[in-house]
Amino acid sequence: MATTNDLKNGLVLNLDGQLWSVVNFQHVKPGKGAAFVRTTLKNVLSGKVVDKTFNAGLKVETANVDRREMTYLYNDGTDYVFMDQDTYDQVGVPADVVGGMADFMLENSNVVVARHDDTPLYVELPTSVELVIEHTDPGVQGDRSTGGTKPASLETGAEVQVPLFLNTGDKVKIDPRDRRYLGRVNK
Repeated sequence: MATTNDLKNGLVLNLDGQLWSVVNFQHVKPGKGAAFVRTTLKNVLSGKVVDKTFNAGLKVETANVDRREMTYLYNDGTDYVFMDQDTYDQVGVPADVVGGMADFMLENSNVVVARHDDTPLYVELPTSVELVIEHTDPGVQGDRSTGGTKPASLETGAEVQVPLFLNTGDKVKIDPRDRRYLGRVNK
């Protein structure tokens, strides 16, 4: 248990049986009336964002979320298997929890797995990953006033948009959160 005065960004609250992460908070002390705390909360499982106001000093239940760096080992068909780097324990995470992050995970890559009461909540990749372009058609520069893009298949099977000058075999940096091309990696 904590009070609303203890709120900080990243803290996970257990409200009505659901886990909510504090994205933003603001203590407000109006000239008249009692103080309150205005927060922006994000549902840990669904990603839904809501604004919620609490009275100052109100007790809220916090949730213990264990975020560990783990190594992605393999996909066994139904689960993605990760290994804890400290204890060498292997943990299976269902495909729906991994979600779209699976498109950018190579075997033996490091990710963060967040769990609550041994239940996997989400998988977090670094803000950029470096992958090799497995296939892309040659770019044909036409009469464009701005740079164009073309689809490319990465070594993990993900499809992303890349600039026309890139070719098959080039290594690129991608943001896995929005599948955006960030730049070419020099070999």
